[in-house]
Amino acid sequence: MLQKNKNHQTEEHCSCGCEESTENSMPDTCEINNTSYSCGCGCNQAVFEEREYVGSRKNIFIISSSAMLLTLGLYLDFFTSQVIFAEILFLAVIVIAGHNLIIDGVKSLLKGNFNMNLLMTIAVLGSFAIGSGAEGAVIIFLFYIAEFLEGYAGRRARRSIKALLELAPETAIIKRKGKNVELHVNDVNVGDILVIRPGDKIPLDGTVVNGISSVNQAAITGESIPITKSEGDEVFAATINKEGYLEVKVMKKSNETVLSRIIKLVKESQNRKSNTESFIEKFAKYYTPTVVLVAALIAVIPPLAIGQPFDMWIYRALVLLVIACPCAFLLSTPVAMISGITSGTRNGVLIKGSKYVEEMKNIDSIVFDKTGTLTEGKLEVTDVITLNNYSEKEILQIAGSLEAKSKHPLAEAVVQYVKDSDIEFREVKNFESITGSGVSGLINGKMFYIGKKSLFKGNPEFPEDKINELQSEGKTAIILGNDKHILGVIGLMDKIRRLSKNTIQGLKERNIKTIMLTGDNEGTAKAVSSKIGINEYYSGLLPEDKVRLVNELIEKGEYVAMVGDGVNDAPALAKANVGIAMGAVGSDVAIETADIALMEDDISKVNYLIDLSRKTMSVVKQNVYSAIFIQLFLALFAVFGFVSLWIAVTFGDIGLTLAVILNALRISRNG
Repeated sequence: MLQKNKNHQTEEHCSCGCEESTENSMPDTCEINNTSYSCGCGCNQAVFEEREYVGSRKNIFIISSSAMLLTLGLYLDFFTSQVIFAEILFLAVIVIAGHNLIIDGVKSLLKGNFNMNLLMTIAVLGSFAIGSGAEGAVIIFLFYIAEFLEGYAGRRARRSIKALLELAPETAIIKRKGKNVELHVNDVNVGDILVIRPGDKIPLDGTVVNGISSVNQAAITGESIPITKSEGDEVFAATINKEGYLEVKVMKKSNETVLSRIIKLVKESQNRKSNTESFIEKFAKYYTPTVVLVAALIAVIPPLAIGQPFDMWIYRALVLLVIACPCAFLLSTPVAMISGITSGTRNGVLIKGSKYVEEMKNIDSIVFDKTGTLTEGKLEVTDVITLNNYSEKEILQIAGSLEAKSKHPLAEAVVQYVKDSDIEFREVKNFESITGSGVSGLINGKMFYIGKKSLFKGNPEFPEDKINELQSEGKTAIILGNDKHILGVIGLMDKIRRLSKNTIQGLKERNIKTIMLTGDNEGTAKAVSSKIGINEYYSGLLPEDKVRLVNELIEKGEYVAMVGDGVNDAPALAKANVGIAMGAVGSDVAIETADIALMEDDISKVNYLIDLSRKTMSVVKQNVYSAIFIQLFLALFAVFGFVSLWIAVTFGDIGLTLAVILNALRISRNG
């Protein structure tokens, strides 16, 4: 009889392991980046999802409505005589997309803080003052899009934490006084005995005290093959019991499990990624007051000092202000970044902010997860070794017939190989699953067995050398035999992605070091790394080990990108300078945590990203330096009266702005 403890919400801790709270936090929540997250109970998820939806809908409305008004305004401005109506539309774009920015710019001026928003406000006012409201509207529109993309990082962090919280069960069945009792995981104590049935997710970390089964722990360790667990073996929360019955002694409270440590590591890593002040933001503090001061001095000093006409020097000061209008300078970075992000999207690469376009240029080490990243995470038959006069076809026919009745990943790979080989299956009678070891069954009245080497260890024909050879190549061996003899050995391996080797070679040509991290054993790691040419590899890792290794590289002064696909990769993805997720096969947590997602699971896109980043940042430099040089050149001549107002508007302002935009669009056009 099951008994459920209804009062499972305790004040001791959250099941996620995040105990931090603030006075404004709701009960049983975790504070992540000033946002409250629900515990494993999911009590706040509906509110969380609604807020995300409303905010996203508002942003999309602002972008779409501004885009329509801007397009119509540009048409009226350039192709009709409705100039006044066009200016009204441009003003509407600024009100819709830039009202917060301009309000902040005015406040900054009153406080004497010459920041980016003030610089933007001056640029917008200047564009309308010279009758070119289109420039101001374009600047505001592009900056709103850029800010929207940057803001995505915060929303991404919240979603990644939420997805992690949903991995582990909220309740556990434990044995107490001869009965099975269902409790919330927060109420389970260290030393309690968990009851884990076939197909159950394991709710807490512990040690097996009774039973034998295979456990899929890919979510935690990334291992591609379920691991056999028996008495004395360690199991982790959020892993899946595949077939047998287990009793597990709880060794850690819910806030101390490996999964809770993953959540903490993701949170800490994302919090460490502070948004550093950009070059243009710094430049604005000095550029804006300097230009205004110089223009004022030019307008006043010559007339007062040497009796020159006021109107002439005021005109020259106005020309200087027009030339110094920072429209082209302000657009130089965001328009190039948006162009780069657009190019990436067209090529199946989702870049979640301009920061990561810039960071990819600096990368000198790329760390890869193995399973699901460099490999497909799918087993394939690589070897069929025949023994005792049995043919390869006979071995595959018997093996396939037995494995067709099993759901183990090894069995599925064998069955698929037999089907691809056009070999017919035989009828199997008296089929039996030998938990943790293999299966058996009668075929044509003869008993056959297939499974791990533990099933045949006492057989004098045990092919130790052949199995050791397969394992040294990173392969998994399964053995086929009958009551008397061993008939054959089948080798299987996680299939290496078709483009992995070429990708690694391409990175080496770009002078980038490659490192592979995996939860798999040393033999498998060595075999895969040697086949694809990885510089370094580390095996047998847990999530915190991956974070530690990434952190060690960063502390050495290296810029690190991490490429992964699983929940166990999430902390390292968050910790790296740039996290890249395999989008199609990757877990939701990995995709949300990462800064970039390869939506087509084409690992060669990593090389494309490096090239795109270098090209984009090259264009940014071209735009910034050319804008500064041309404006300084014209400004110098303007002071001495060699530049008229129409030249300043045509070449120093509108023309230069247009040149910056067209140069940036080359990235998207050629990407």
